[in-house]
Amino acid sequence: MGRAAIAVAVAGAAVLGGCTVQAPDGDGKRRSPVHIELPGDTPSPDRTPDDDGADGPSTAPAPPGDDKPSAAPAPPRVLWSRGDTGRDVRELQARLRQVAWLFDGPTGTYDESTERAVSGFQGKRGLPRTGRTDTVTWQRLQGMTREPGTWDLYLMGGQPADPPDARCTTGRVLCIDKTSRTLRWMIDGRTVSTMAVRFGSKGTPTREGVFSVYWKSRDHVSTLYDSPMPYAMFFSGGQAVHYSPDFAARGYAGASHGCVNVRDEGAIVELYAQVRDGDKVVVSW
Repeated sequence: MGRAAIAVAVAGAAVLGGCTVQAPDGDGKRRSPVHIELPGDTPSPDRTPDDDGADGPSTAPAPPGDDKPSAAPAPPRVLWSRGDTGRDVRELQARLRQVAWLFDGPTGTYDESTERAVSGFQGKRGLPRTGRTDTVTWQRLQGMTREPGTWDLYLMGGQPADPPDARCTTGRVLCIDKTSRTLRWMIDGRTVSTMAVRFGSKGTPTREGVFSVYWKSRDHVSTLYDSPMPYAMFFSGGQAVHYSPDFAARGYAGASHGCVNVRDEGAIVELYAQVRDGDKVVVSW
């Protein structure tokens, strides 16, 4: 068989077997004349698996199941809800007061009015109106308000009393502490009752020292300021311990003219009934 016939036969076999015939390279040197790709072999390095041979990521369809919708995000964690109590609830209430969603308290108890205030705040900002304070609601409220101070948290009383002054440990004593803004009614070193109190302003300060009750007046009205001073127990000039409806309404947002105001009417009714003329009064920082 001549050379030409052999070449034709090999080329034909290559085509039938899935082969390609390589032409001489550009340098004129001849390489292996036949490159055979058998079924199942991996593609040549100079080819891509894409049908159109384009560069870039494969456009083959994603495996089944990749188009499933992602799971719904978990709801935000609830921090406080109706019935909860404590300092954190006081802070929540103090911040709600700052944005005019709550007007009472803080009381430290997550009550119905607090729940309504939270629900209103949530609705105004497009949040679910649950009335429960979750992490999202709390973050929004924090971002709109300032850190409450001590007397923001205890605006309407409820603060703990400091330890009593040493001068209060004997006898019958109205032990009044300007630092913690509390009054302890003490008998022989035992605390009978404790209540929040309010004092005079800088212009009309409440005097400090040791005094005694010299006069009680159940329905007294101030001759200087023409204001009611029910359950008044006078201890120093015109200064007395008495019930104050203004303190009951506004808390520490106001001040007295020098008297010691009590906001809990029920508590001072009981106190007035127990205190006698001559009982000691101690006013201290």
